Amino acid sequence: MLTKKLPPVHSVLLLVSRRASQLSRQRYDVIVVGGGHAGTEAAAAAARVGAETLLVTQKIQTIGALSCNPSLGGVGKGHLVREVDALDGLCGRAGDWAGINFSVLNRSKGPAVWGLRAQLDRQRYREFIQAELLSTPRLKVLEGSVEELLVSDPNPAEPGRHRVTGIRLANGSQPISASSVVLTTGTFLSGSLFVGRTSSPGGRIGDAPSSSGLTQTLRDQLGLRVGRLRTGTPPRLLKDSVDLSLAKLHPPDRQPTPFSFMNTQTRCKPEEQLPCYLTYTTPGVERVVRESLHLNCHIQQDAKGPRYCPSIESRVLRFPGRSHQVWLEPEGLTSDLLYPQGLSMTMPPDVQLRLIREIPPLHRAEIHTPGYGVQYDYVCPTQLSPALQVKNTQGLFLAGQINGTTGYEEAAAQGLWAGVNAARRALSQPPAALSRTESYIGVLVDDLVSRGVTEPYRMFTSRAEFRTSLRPDNADLRLTMKGRFELGCVSAVRHHEAVRVRCSLQNAIAALQALTMSSTSWRKKLPGISMSENKNQTLSGMDLLEYKDVSFEMLASVFPECLSPYMEFSQRLKIEAVYKPHNDQNRSEIKRIQSEENMSLPQDIDYFTLPVSLSQEVREILDRFRPTTLGAATRLQGMTPAAIANLFNYVHFTRRRESRRKQADHEERCCRSYQDGRPAPRRL
Repeated sequence: MLTKKLPPVHSVLLLVSRRASQLSRQRYDVIVVGGGHAGTEAAAAAARVGAETLLVTQKIQTIGALSCNPSLGGVGKGHLVREVDALDGLCGRAGDWAGINFSVLNRSKGPAVWGLRAQLDRQRYREFIQAELLSTPRLKVLEGSVEELLVSDPNPAEPGRHRVTGIRLANGSQPISASSVVLTTGTFLSGSLFVGRTSSPGGRIGDAPSSSGLTQTLRDQLGLRVGRLRTGTPPRLLKDSVDLSLAKLHPPDRQPTPFSFMNTQTRCKPEEQLPCYLTYTTPGVERVVRESLHLNCHIQQDAKGPRYCPSIESRVLRFPGRSHQVWLEPEGLTSDLLYPQGLSMTMPPDVQLRLIREIPPLHRAEIHTPGYGVQYDYVCPTQLSPALQVKNTQGLFLAGQINGTTGYEEAAAQGLWAGVNAARRALSQPPAALSRTESYIGVLVDDLVSRGVTEPYRMFTSRAEFRTSLRPDNADLRLTMKGRFELGCVSAVRHHEAVRVRCSLQNAIAALQALTMSSTSWRKKLPGISMSENKNQTLSGMDLLEYKDVSFEMLASVFPECLSPYMEFSQRLKIEAVYKPHNDQNRSEIKRIQSEENMSLPQDIDYFTLPVSLSQEVREILDRFRPTTLGAATRLQGMTPAAIANLFNYVHFTRRRESRRKQADHEERCCRSYQDGRPAPRRL
C-alpha cells in the first residue's frame, strides 16, 4: 500500500541544498561519486548497512534523473528491479510511485521470464529518490565535481598495489577522506556529446563535463585498462504536434503489478494510466539516414554501441530494407512531450526533423530537444572482484556504466551491491558474495568480473542458468533474509513482511499437500479439468496445481475452510507448483556450482609457474582475468574441461595440505602447552 507523502519538488531541493552546505566533517566511511541510479542505490545501501556516507554529485537537481528513456523494468531488467527491492533498494518503490503505465511483458511465456515494466513520470521519480535520500540516516549530500582520487600505499595485510583514501574536489577545497570510495560516473567519465559533425565534452546534455583528473587517476596512476563505449538518445517530441490517431494504441494492464514487495498497489490508479502508441519506420527514414551519413561523425566512430538498443542509423545499416518499430511513450502525466523509443539518432537537428516526418504519425511533429550521442570511458570489469572492488586498489569500488553496462536496472543492481560491500569494508566486515545460482544480481556481477564486456552489457533472462528458480515473484524469499542477517541492508519492517509472506506460503503449501485424493475423486470434485481417465493415482492439491487449467481459486472454492486464508498468494502458489518439478531437478546442479564457487583461488598465484598441466593459452587466460573462484574460472572463454579438472585437483590438494598443516600446528601448540602446564589452545 502506498501511503508515502512527498514534499513539493522545490522543498526537496531546498532541503538538499541546505544539507549539502552543512558538510560538518572531512572524513566518512563511504564516499559515493555520482547521483544516478547506481550512485543513489550505492549511497542508500551503504548508509543502511551502517556506514557514515557522503554522496557527491555535480548537480543536486539531477539526483535520480532519468537521463534517457522514461521507463523501468522489462524482460530480465524487471527481475533486477525486484531483487534490488528485496534488498531494500529504492528503484522498485520509486517506480511504483512514479509509474503511469504498467504492463507485464512476455505473458505468453512462463512466469519465470515475465518482465515487469512501467512508463514513468520523470518528475515524480526524481522527487521520490531525492526525498528517500534525505530521509536516510547517516547519509549526506554534497554538490561538487571530483577532481581526483586520493591514492596512498596499500595496507600490506590486504591484496592490492594501491589504496584509495578519499577524494579531492575541483573547487580546491580540503580533501575528504574515506575508507571506501564508490565511483558511479555513468557516461561522464571523459564523456563527449555528439550532434551531427559537432562534439563537446560532457556526459548528458545540459550538464557540465566531469573532470579529466578521474580518468587520469584510473588509467595512469592505478594502471587500469580503460575502454571506450557509446550510446545515444532520441529527440523529444511535442505531443500536440503528433497525430496519434495514425498509430496503434497500446493500453496498460487493467490491473497494475507493483515492482515492490512492500506495495499492493501503485500510486497511479488504473483509470489514470496513460497509453503508449506503436508505429513503424518507412523507406523514407532509411533514405534520410543514408543521405546524411557524411554529416554524422558519431556513427562513424569505432566505439561499440548497445546491441539491443541501437540507434536508428545502426538499425538501418545493419538491417537494410526493413521496417522498424517506434514506440511513442509519455514522459509524465502532465508532460507535453513524447519519447520516441527506437529513434535514437545523432545526425544534425534539421536532418532529425526530416527523418521523423517520414513516419506517418509524425508527419507534422516538432522537436523539443534533438537527439544526441555520447561516448565515454569505461573500466574493463575483469579488473574487479565479485564485491565490485578494484582488485589492485584497496577501497575503490565501481558500479554502473563505468563497468561497461547499459540500463538503469543494471546500474541500480551494481550500485546496491557496491554500496553494501563498500560499507562492509569500511566497517571491517568481510566482503559479501551473491551466487549466480541465487540471483540475477549474482549473474550480472559474475558475467562482468569473469567474462568482461566488448559492448554495453544488458541483462536477459537467457543469461541465467537457473531462471525457473530465479523468478520475479520469489525475489523476496531468495534475498530478503540474506539482506537482513548477512548483509545488514534490510530494514526490520521489510524483514517482518518477508517473514509473514514466507510463513503464509509454507502453511499454504502444507495445506495443499495435505489434500490428497485419487485422480478419480479429483475429477468428481473438479469436473472441468483435463485429467486422463486412464490413470488412477493419488494426487495432492499441490500436484493438481501443476495442471494448466487448475487455479488456486478453483481449489479454494472446493476446500474453503483450509485454503481461503491464503487467497492473496494464489498466483504465487500456482507459480511455485508449476516450477516445482524443474527446480527439484536443478538442485544437484546448483549444489555443484555452489561448491565450485566456494573454492577460492589465491589472487597472488603465478599461473605461469603453477605445477599443473595447463596449456600456455589457458595460463594466459587465467593470468589475464585472475578469477577469484574455481566457478568463475569455469566460465572463462577458452577454458577446457581438462584444464578445469586439473585446476580443481590442484585447489583440492592445496586445501587438504593447508588443512593438514594447520592441524599439525595445532597439535604442536597443544603439546607445548601440556609441557608448560598451560591450558590447551582451542581447536581450529
